[in-house]
Amino acid sequence: MADTLLHIAACIALVSVMLAFIRLVKGPSTADRAVALDTMTIISISLIVFIAAVTKRLIYYDVAMVYALISFIGVVAVARYIERGL
Repeated sequence: MADTLLHIAACIALVSVMLAFIRLVKGPSTADRAVALDTMTIISISLIVFIAAVTKRLIYYDVAMVYALISFIGVVAVARYIERGL
């Protein structure tokens, strides 16, 4: 039962990545595109953690943490660029 719920959650996450990608491509403004990219990184981090839980490999948790830190720095840089330029 738990495996079925995990697979359903993974499918929902994959669908949400596709929807965020559509917003990234069609976004009417730069801010919409930045939010869509941030959403995609958050969902992909959750998918990495999901893979770590399913395969029981601890190294993937470290990968997800590093990816989250790099994503945060990237979002701050994009927000600063949108606000007033580099």
